[in-house]
Amino acid sequence: MRGRPLDTSREATAPPPDHRGERLRGAVRVTGEVLITAGLVLLLFVFYAVYVTDWSSARRQAEAGDRLRARWEQPAPAPAAEGEGFAELYIPRLGGDYRFTVLEGTDARTLAAGPGHYLGTALPGEQGNLAIAGHRIGKGAPFGDLDQLEACDALVVETASEWFVYRVLPMREQVAGWNPGTDPRCAGVAPIGGPYRDVAGRQIVRPEQGEVIYPVPGLPREALPREQQTRLITLTTCHPRFSAEQRLIVHGVLVKQYPKDAAHRELRPPELEES
Repeated sequence: MRGRPLDTSREATAPPPDHRGERLRGAVRVTGEVLITAGLVLLLFVFYAVYVTDWSSARRQAEAGDRLRARWEQPAPAPAAEGEGFAELYIPRLGGDYRFTVLEGTDARTLAAGPGHYLGTALPGEQGNLAIAGHRIGKGAPFGDLDQLEACDALVVETASEWFVYRVLPMREQVAGWNPGTDPRCAGVAPIGGPYRDVAGRQIVRPEQGEVIYPVPGLPREALPREQQTRLITLTTCHPRFSAEQRLIVHGVLVKQYPKDAAHRELRPPELEES
């Protein structure tokens, strides 16, 4: 008697094993590893940009400052060559020890050693616009906290022969009702008006808006004869942090200057003690 054949219908029709869960777990694992690697690379980049370049820039900045002060000791200091120290910049609001040697020029190598003077813009104390650029992140970040400046804050520039005290202009929202009250820091600071009516203490612009460093910011270079130009200072840096999408601009006006002749050589402007 024949036995019944084995019932294999279930085996024949059973679905294949489902490996989707394993594939999903594998994809998640690979994605996680990629993200971890990318995060480590990003951290290394930030460490390099913020710390390694700072160390290199600090050394080059110190060397530039030493060379500048040595040149000032000469009987007739020669004008700074491109890439050489040009002046000293102090911003008391950013700390009592804030001092950077400003170099002549704004190419990448120069700005890696400190803030740079835009070639062709005014010299300290001259009529026109003394324009200076600086990094906001890494490479010493001389303008890292430029957004903290307020109206009437002092921007002090030292040269071989003089100290020049500029002060930040009123912010755009302050212009209409400008009333500094009894704040002694604001003596000589007010909305300028006339062709300067759109010039405020701080603004954000696109990178291509280079007219912010013109003698009359925002207007063509020849908009106003030199003898009628106000003595301004303009500081520029990238905005926002870790981005070059825009530029942060700070404008100030000259309010005072002190000589560094034999009788005053050791004197420091009292504005340096502000905070």
